[in-house]
Amino acid sequence: MREAEFEKLKGRILHRLRMNLPKHLLYHCAEHTERVLIAAEYIAIQGKISGHDLLLLKTAVLYHDIGFLKTDEDHEDEGIAIACAELPGLKFSDTDIETICGMIQATRIPQQINKQLEAVIADADLEYLGTPDFEPISQNLFLEIKHKHPDLTIEAWDRIQIGFLEKHHYFTDFGKAHLEPAKQVHLQALKIKMGLA
Repeated sequence: MREAEFEKLKGRILHRLRMNLPKHLLYHCAEHTERVLIAAEYIAIQGKISGHDLLLLKTAVLYHDIGFLKTDEDHEDEGIAIACAELPGLKFSDTDIETICGMIQATRIPQQINKQLEAVIADADLEYLGTPDFEPISQNLFLEIKHKHPDLTIEAWDRIQIGFLEKHHYFTDFGKAHLEPAKQVHLQALKIKMGLA
């Protein structure tokens, strides 16, 4: 697949997400996929990933949350099923599709990483944790979860976030060096807010 063909695929996938995702998905939306795509490409370049591997990575990003079109339970499995149905028609080999599916699986929480490309997509998917956009993006995630769990309070959400941030770690050199420090600042701020620090 050439870059021009990838751009057409990207346009089609993002259009599907914008038109068909449930409106309450304020975090798992087309904008999230676009952000992860930018982050994944940047982290990949820092890790000297290019060529066909970079194409596979970017394709996996496009499909990593497409399963939300069908379900929010085990959406990674649905995303893998959709990718397996569509990618052969785009001239991806069985090996390519297996690699892409491994990357989609790597975005499942808790993340389990086996290869470099999986590390990149995992870090890109949660890149926001170590950026100045942490608060507005986590607020969107709170509202998305609250749609399904109306009794969820901000206090409970802050405790969930503290637990998540304490367990999470970045896998790539870029994530460890450039995202982890800011993530720790956000964690400390939440602990202070909750009177835990």
